[in-house]
Amino acid sequence: MVRRSGSFLGHDGLDAPDAPSIDSVTGGNAQVSVAFTAGTAGTTATTGFVAQVSTDGTAYNVSSNTGSSSPIVVSSLTNGTAATAKVWAINAHGTSEPSAASSSFTPAAPWLGTRGVWAGGYNPTTGSEDTMEYVTITTTGNATDFGNLSRVAYTQGGNGVSNGSRGVFGGITNNFTAANEIEYITFANTGNSTDFGDLTVARDSTAGMSSGVRGVFAGGYMSPEYSNVMDYITIASTGNAQDFGDLSVGRQFNGGVSNGTRGAVGGGATGSGYSDVIDYITIASAGNATDFGNLTVGRRTVTSATSETRGIWAGGDRGSSAIKDEIDYVTISSTGNATDFGNLLAGTHHLSGTSSTTRAVIAGGKTGSAEATIQNVIQYIEMASTGNASDFGDLSGVRQDMQACSGS
Repeated sequence: MVRRSGSFLGHDGLDAPDAPSIDSVTGGNAQVSVAFTAGTAGTTATTGFVAQVSTDGTAYNVSSNTGSSSPIVVSSLTNGTAATAKVWAINAHGTSEPSAASSSFTPAAPWLGTRGVWAGGYNPTTGSEDTMEYVTITTTGNATDFGNLSRVAYTQGGNGVSNGSRGVFGGITNNFTAANEIEYITFANTGNSTDFGDLTVARDSTAGMSSGVRGVFAGGYMSPEYSNVMDYITIASTGNAQDFGDLSVGRQFNGGVSNGTRGAVGGGATGSGYSDVIDYITIASAGNATDFGNLTVGRRTVTSATSETRGIWAGGDRGSSAIKDEIDYVTISSTGNATDFGNLLAGTHHLSGTSSTTRAVIAGGKTGSAEATIQNVIQYIEMASTGNASDFGDLSGVRQDMQACSGS
């Protein structure tokens, strides 16, 4: 085989190692993990490897790290900035040629955390609420007061979005009237929410998805229309949302999940029935949604939660007499129909879920059609396994149709 002097300092190219080949790159919080396979060693053993990152595809000098084996983690990267990586091998005689450039990756802050916050909702005694409460997802116990939304708001369910430090709630309904307000909180500091900006179209019951940099609000309802609109924001920067694209069909009371790269929206009411459709998007690239697969049963008023690999949809109804306890799951990176995960403690609709990277917590909702069935129950599942939900604790009062998100 022909050997060449490497790109760093090879002084005996015939004896330097062959170039490694990159197997995969996984972006993280201001970092990337580069997995690779070593090439053939030179006349002496390979002693190490260097991974370097480029944001322009030419100069691989943004950041680097060394290691003795795969993978190598390169840190001090800029979240939200796309990049590629290359790897070199080193022995006593020099440095190999570089590997081929990796596929593009985008470092991002973690969009999940251990503090779960529920906001707004409806209580049968007090009506629309501005209450926000939180739990530490990794433990069990009752919820604690976080603060208040900027005004009394029946948030009509849906998901908030998060970049790990900031949570954002979109489509804050003004006492049953769809609105375009977006509000945000800082997870580490309890307190009231602050105005963020506005959605492009006023609506309620949106499904939220996050990459840790960008948040997307999908679908919802603005009488008399079931919306197919998707908006996006940059979570770290306040301001009005921008158009992202369209869902395959307009729907309300759907749920959103994300693995940080891909978002998926499942279920909902379409005006003509109960949808089992799951659509997906690539969060970094605006455009219309694409078919992913189907839920095990079509339903509205579902909630959803997500880990870094798995998305779940739980509960919902097919009308007030057909309230569901099913939990479905998908592997977000691969398309296909949802699979049975287990069951809630009871059939529940108008409920609200959020999650850490390992556990989903689901709160409130109602178990029947009457307001007397609105509950304060918090239940949880472990995302990596399948099985039925377990009791976690209680909200301070009974509520339905909250929004929720998590961070730290």
